[in-house]
Amino acid sequence: MKITVIAVGKVKETYLNDAIREYQKRLGAYCRLEIVEVADEKTLEHASEAQERMILSREAKRILKHIKKDACIITLEIGGKQLSSEELAAKIEGLGVQGTGHLIFIIGGSVGLGKEVLDKSDFALSFSRMTFPHQLMRVILLEQIYRSFRIIQGAPYHK
Repeated sequence: MKITVIAVGKVKETYLNDAIREYQKRLGAYCRLEIVEVADEKTLEHASEAQERMILSREAKRILKHIKKDACIITLEIGGKQLSSEELAAKIEGLGVQGTGHLIFIIGGSVGLGKEVLDKSDFALSFSRMTFPHQLMRVILLEQIYRSFRIIQGAPYHK
């Protein structure tokens, strides 16, 4: 299975990059992982709704360039469906059994994801009703994907 993570913005913190590299290495045993970073727009602290819509639209255009037609698109959204680790593993396994060979997870920037991206989503996933920094969310997502593969394999990582 191929898994692509499309994320808005760069991760600047060394400790987060170290964690990302560790999960990339671990996931190599289970899937072909690609991480695509698209440029984020500078967001003013008190941006108007119109400015936020413009930011989302620009970022969405960058994201959409990397979406493949044959992939299952999973967007990370606060309002999405919350799954347990076991349920996420079952979802990934079920998609694979159905013949889906490519999953694309999309992490938005500081103001979220544009409507153009949300409209392409096959599944909206929420890790919490809380807001996390999008750089940290990359680590959390990769860890949960790794955990999912370990659950699917019946391996002892998941407790």
